[in-house]
Amino acid sequence: MSRTSHPQPTPQPQERPVSTATQSSPWRHQVERALSSNIAPIVAALIIVSVALSFMSDVFLTSSNLTNIVTQSAVVGIAAVGATFVIITSGIDLSVGATMALAGFLGAQLAHHSDSGWLGLLAVMGVAVLVGAFNGFSVAWLGLAPFIVTLAVMGMARGLTLQFSQGESVYDLPSTLNWLGSADLAGLKVSAIVTVLLFLVGHLLLSRTTFGHRVYAVGGNADAARLAGINVKGVIFSTYVIAAVCAGVAAIVLVGRLDSATPNAATGTELQVIAAVVIGGTSLFGGKGSMIGTLVGVLLIGVINNGLTLLNVSSFWVQFVQGALIFLAVLLDSFNTGRLKRAATS
Repeated sequence: MSRTSHPQPTPQPQERPVSTATQSSPWRHQVERALSSNIAPIVAALIIVSVALSFMSDVFLTSSNLTNIVTQSAVVGIAAVGATFVIITSGIDLSVGATMALAGFLGAQLAHHSDSGWLGLLAVMGVAVLVGAFNGFSVAWLGLAPFIVTLAVMGMARGLTLQFSQGESVYDLPSTLNWLGSADLAGLKVSAIVTVLLFLVGHLLLSRTTFGHRVYAVGGNADAARLAGINVKGVIFSTYVIAAVCAGVAAIVLVGRLDSATPNAATGTELQVIAAVVIGGTSLFGGKGSMIGTLVGVLLIGVINNGLTLLNVSSFWVQFVQGALIFLAVLLDSFNTGRLKRAATS
């Protein structure tokens, strides 16, 4: 008896639901990236510290004090924007504070003697770009360790600043040079507005441009990025120039806020900058980080500094707290990347 085969019904393709992830906005994508970069605990820490300080000091939540926190955080915040690019590529820049001091002093000195604020501004940015180009060339093309290069440049820049200044400060600066660090616009400090704008530009560069994607790729795996056709040396060089440009802008803000340029300006700023970036979730091992996280890190550092001052705590404890926060941030990042587990079992 023959068996009659019945044709099997052709399965109809099922309509796949559109993932909500593909419909999410780039801003939501960046928030998700930030949350995956250890930022959630930092946001919680910022809230807890702020609430605690509001109970411990009646001055903390006043509008004048909150404005002061933002103003005082502008210099570190601007420099941290550039440092984020460097650290995402698994680099480091210890010369940020020294670059600010050298560029700020030379620009102020030139502006003072020429009575031209615009000439001083150009000098500040020119010196900063030269320092950044030297750092980038040494790391990218000479293959030197970023830590050693920028540590050496920090010493050289500090030495040049002391030599040019002979230990003396520069005063009586043109209003054009001071405007960025001291002026108000619509009731807001210009320095705060510039800081927000630079964070926005940095965020867009990292999240919306090919260059930003290449920065993450180089930090994640430089060899794989090179095989993919990315100019790794060019990307690394660019990040150090960006960091120096941001340091130059920060120097202008600092000079304008103080209405002077001192040879020991921005001493220790590099520690605060690195602390803000790392605390904000950017990995020292590279390939991970966000401007949103760095912004939260800057605010946390600013709130802690301000709170300790309001509570009349010794300034020495501020440096201790910053160092402890860096250690905890690196420890958390090491746990997340599994490096501590591999080190313990090796």
